[in-house]
Amino acid sequence: MTTEPNPNATRAAPQGGGKRKQALAILAAAIVLAGLGWGGWYLLVGRWHEDTDDAYVQGNVVSIVPQTVGTVVGIDADDGMKVEAGQVLVRLDPNDAQVAYDQAVANLANTVRQVRGLFKAVDAGNADLAAQRVAVERARADLKRREGLVASGAVSAEELAHARNELAALEAGLRAANDNLARNRALIDATTVADQPQVAAAAAQLRQAYLNLQRTAIVAPVSGYVAKRQVQLGQRVQPGATLMTIVPLEQVWVEANFKETQLAKMRIGQPVEVRADLYGGAVEYTGKVASLGMGTGSAFSLLPPQNASGNWIKIVQRVPVRIELDPKQLAEHPLRLGLSMRVDVDVRQDGPVLAAPRKQAEPLFATSAYDKQLADANALIDKVIRENLPGARHG
Repeated sequence: MTTEPNPNATRAAPQGGGKRKQALAILAAAIVLAGLGWGGWYLLVGRWHEDTDDAYVQGNVVSIVPQTVGTVVGIDADDGMKVEAGQVLVRLDPNDAQVAYDQAVANLANTVRQVRGLFKAVDAGNADLAAQRVAVERARADLKRREGLVASGAVSAEELAHARNELAALEAGLRAANDNLARNRALIDATTVADQPQVAAAAAQLRQAYLNLQRTAIVAPVSGYVAKRQVQLGQRVQPGATLMTIVPLEQVWVEANFKETQLAKMRIGQPVEVRADLYGGAVEYTGKVASLGMGTGSAFSLLPPQNASGNWIKIVQRVPVRIELDPKQLAEHPLRLGLSMRVDVDVRQDGPVLAAPRKQAEPLFATSAYDKQLADANALIDKVIRENLPGARHG
């Protein structure tokens, strides 16, 4: 029995092969178009951008440490609280410092009165010296007159000897008065009561005692948010021990770790787009490259690698790049230290690789929280001196 060929089968084969060819052609065209699109994007956009997600928020962490020994009797701030510069954070027992302060006040007052006595002693010494000189001149005149009367017998030899002895005694008293005046005058020459060395030393002791008393109230040097409070009531603290930290969130920046192969065109001042994982893609920060790190992360590690050893393996290194953020955007969407960030740097703009030297005389960061303490101490010293000068009224 013979079978006749099916004409439909011969027609289906070419149709199926045509569809495959058509699909392959479409796929090839899509690949070519995608390649052309990617190439165009790279030439126009991609090659001018460097990005990384190895970036984290960094900032200033201000440690709060005591400047004097003491026992904690009060804590006025806790984790997460906003504090202002100069606000009291921790209070130490002030009793010992108060006693030392009272002693220093009394010592300064007593020293001022003693120095006033020195000035009076010099005035009295001048008067005494003038009187001694008059007495010596009188004794010399009497001796000379008696020496002229000895030959006539009007004055005896014994009386002449007494006159000579009296003159010698008065001259010795004159020398003693002169030495005593010189000694007292050396203590006050070219000075007033306020700047006499003994008064200045007592004033320095009072200044130190006042500062120690003020330092029993530990204040915030900057405004910010409290973090890592470690101090507890009743704790005996020593100078240098960290009690808590303050983080000024308006001063944070981003540290992005770029591969060394990404730094060829990176320059200071180039614009940067930054996104935080905290906010997802909803918030975009604008910033600029502030500086490029002076070494790789491994170079500054605790145990840097020894690349000269025989088992060396090449690893692409990363260099930290500091990125400054817009303060206004930071205020609207605050960040925390250590948050993960995604960074994209536009490298089309040219600029320096190394930062220029600063010309400003002012420091980058400074605090005036402690300035008032010294000013108040000096005002107190002036007050104590005035109250112990002549003519001062005491209530």
